Amino acid sequence: MRVIAGSARSVPLIAPAGFDTRPTTDKIKETLFNMINFDLPDCVFIDLYSGSGAIGIEALSRGAKHAYFVEKNRKAIECIKLNVLKCKFEDRATIISRSASDALYEIHSKADIIFMDPPYDLMEEENIMKQLLTSKILHEDTIIIIEAAMERDLRGIEELGYELYKEKFYKSNKHVFFRLKNDSNL
Repeated sequence: MRVIAGSARSVPLIAPAGFDTRPTTDKIKETLFNMINFDLPDCVFIDLYSGSGAIGIEALSRGAKHAYFVEKNRKAIECIKLNVLKCKFEDRATIISRSASDALYEIHSKADIIFMDPPYDLMEEENIMKQLLTSKILHEDTIIIIEAAMERDLRGIEELGYELYKEKFYKSNKHVFFRLKNDSNL
């Protein structure tokens, strides 16, 4: 696992040992970042369920102004800290050691891009999307990307006030892109 592009290109990253995290493969990560590349410069990026921090670090390497890394697993937090240091992003990174649910109310910046990759068996996506509506981090153009198992149906999120506007399918998982519906009251 490595940083694919940008200022920290080719820096090797470490991941926590064991099966508690599922690092996104380099090929899937590259595809994802090609889709959001023009939205990254000077953005505020939130990486929920960060694992190793590879997604948030890739965003910083490609020009994000600041990244928030949210993770509750202690081993993963240590990996994120080491990876951020290796890439020299300490001044542009905030690491929050809490559940995604709790962390949403600790972030006081408006997010341009939110990426979430919760453990597939938790099925927390809808709950987090509801909480995002009551947090203070969304603006009318925030992009929310959920990485999920291929069979996971996320269309119910649209009933909360979001628009599903893009999906990218891979062999066993997918990226689902949401934004607030135009008639939202933010």
